[in-house]
Amino acid sequence: MRAVIFEEFGKQPELRTVPDPTPEPDGVVVKVEANGVCRSDWHGWKGHDPSIALPHVPGHELAGTIVAVGAEVRRFREGDRVTVPFVAGCGHCSECASGNQQVCPDQYQVGFSGWGSFAEYVGLRHADLNLVKLPESMSFDVAASLGCRFVTSFRAVVDKGRVSAGEWVAVHGCGGVGLSAIMIAVASGARVVAVDVTDEKLAMAKALGAEVIVNGASDNPVKAIRQATGGGAHLSLDALGHSTTFANSVKCLRPRGRHVQVGLLLGEHLTPAAPMARVIALELEIHGSHGIQSFRYAAALALIEAGRLQPEKMIGSRITLEQSIDVLTGMDASTSTGIPVITSF
Repeated sequence: MRAVIFEEFGKQPELRTVPDPTPEPDGVVVKVEANGVCRSDWHGWKGHDPSIALPHVPGHELAGTIVAVGAEVRRFREGDRVTVPFVAGCGHCSECASGNQQVCPDQYQVGFSGWGSFAEYVGLRHADLNLVKLPESMSFDVAASLGCRFVTSFRAVVDKGRVSAGEWVAVHGCGGVGLSAIMIAVASGARVVAVDVTDEKLAMAKALGAEVIVNGASDNPVKAIRQATGGGAHLSLDALGHSTTFANSVKCLRPRGRHVQVGLLLGEHLTPAAPMARVIALELEIHGSHGIQSFRYAAALALIEAGRLQPEKMIGSRITLEQSIDVLTGMDASTSTGIPVITSF
């Protein structure tokens, strides 16, 4: 099969022919029909994820068709249209038993702890527990755009953030995660303040329903959010993963507000300083949010099929597997809006 592969962190990936995957006894092989290009892939390519062994094929925001099934798989068969969370649980530990596969201590992450979906085919483990069947009405590119960004944002806003209608939600960073969070918060009846440093991303945030936009390059985000919301946000998300956006997200909250860290804090931002005096004085909540369980896709898919969520608006470009190399390596400097999705392999 054709696949994008790199042999050194930070070195230009190449498009090569590599052996086709074969299914594990509890796994499947999926023909990749569409695949998102994510900032998490960029972090992996830069060497920020210790689970990656070289050489490596990145990619985790996939949708496709099962073409081979392991002997132990019972719930899926060849021809099924599927996607998968970026965190796959093992199915045997206490966290998986409690329905929290997203924090499984023996988790498998396609595109990180194993080869990913910047390829014509990808092998997926623990299929019965982790795969998600796609509605026939959903196109593969839209399904891939759900990826880790849209459904991760769904869990961050709905499950961890406990968003309620009428609340003010601040979203720091208007990349794929942030724009998804804006759409989900608005669909939940919340009022949104969007923060970014580029006018193009703020314009898209406005188009997706943000009531207030703040350019962090020229304005003080904390002051602007407190003024716009009459005292601070009820819920705030760092959707970027940066020491500054983390601190701003906590500082912009009103008393008893909730911060959710959904952007990955990696590299030089691994251990940001936390304004704990304010957390204590105002009884703020700080939550981490890491992926989503496969069974929670049903709630998001139901809202999509009902037309309340429209993830197709998040697709910024449709690209080829070869073009994905430049998109991946240039992601940190990109000002493009929307999600790039590989649709030609």
